[in-house]
Amino acid sequence: MIIRKQAHARAGLIGNPSDGYFGKTISVTLGNFHAEATLFESPELVIVPSRRDELVFRSMADLVDDIHIAGYYGGIRLVKAAIKKFHDYLVARKVPYEDKNFTLRYDSDIPMRVGLAGSSAIISATMLALTEFYGVEIAKPFLPTLILRVETEELGIAAGLQDRVIQVYGGCVHMDFEREHLAKNQYGRYEEIDPALLPPLYAAYRKLLAEGTEVVHNDLRARWERGDPDVHDGMKQFAELTDRFRQALGRRDVAEMSRLMDANFDLRASLIKISQANWDLINTARSVGVSAKFCGSGGAIIGIYRDDKTFHILQEAMKEIGAELVKVVPV
Repeated sequence: MIIRKQAHARAGLIGNPSDGYFGKTISVTLGNFHAEATLFESPELVIVPSRRDELVFRSMADLVDDIHIAGYYGGIRLVKAAIKKFHDYLVARKVPYEDKNFTLRYDSDIPMRVGLAGSSAIISATMLALTEFYGVEIAKPFLPTLILRVETEELGIAAGLQDRVIQVYGGCVHMDFEREHLAKNQYGRYEEIDPALLPPLYAAYRKLLAEGTEVVHNDLRARWERGDPDVHDGMKQFAELTDRFRQALGRRDVAEMSRLMDANFDLRASLIKISQANWDLINTARSVGVSAKFCGSGGAIIGIYRDDKTFHILQEAMKEIGAELVKVVPV
């Protein structure tokens, strides 16, 4: 039996990055891109490298280009860490499972390191494949927590639950990470939202902006832990923006949702230094009258557009700065 599991790219609609700081967010999957794990039984446990783990290059310049896109580590470390954490879970919980091996292949067309959750998608797809292969049931609300621990505990990457929640649930999800509930249950409150309620959404990204999420989050985490009042107050404001967005979504108030998305980015820019190249993405979108905020940590943006004419104008503007543009397809 061959098992194939996918996890899609995601974009934070509102509230990020407060998911790692007891805040609230709404996130959506991008059906445009996905990571896939393929797994089947074999005599030995084998992880097959993907093209992201290429070690043969045409030149030094080609090697450098690959590093800009995929970083230094590729995806093998993500897969190995996911397998280890899955095994740790089975042992710690004394979950019975059949002693059998597998061959695992992974692939991804998610633009890497531009804030579209490409790394967590590889881990999520791997974890979903492992649970099916071994016939292990993990409670759906807790599964994103286990996936997050792959990065935070095994790989030392600072991150929040948002990406893993949306990649497990799919579609569009409202997430509340209230401290006491999180401490008691080890997961937040997750409410699935009908994607049909969403206004037309675009996403734009520039591969040249590739940068690991840890570059941003490690600094923010340090400031949070020092008790920086601006950061603590900012996280409360992100949560408030999420509440207002949820209400606007229920009213189908597209204009208000657009304002709130802009406000989310502006608040972020007041807390974190934004590179000029990322400002170019934001300002290009806003110059044609559409809202814009980061999908994640930078390198990709999401916003609301009015109609196909507006989308075409935005597409031409993005081409001028070397950015790709897609219509968001929640799945």
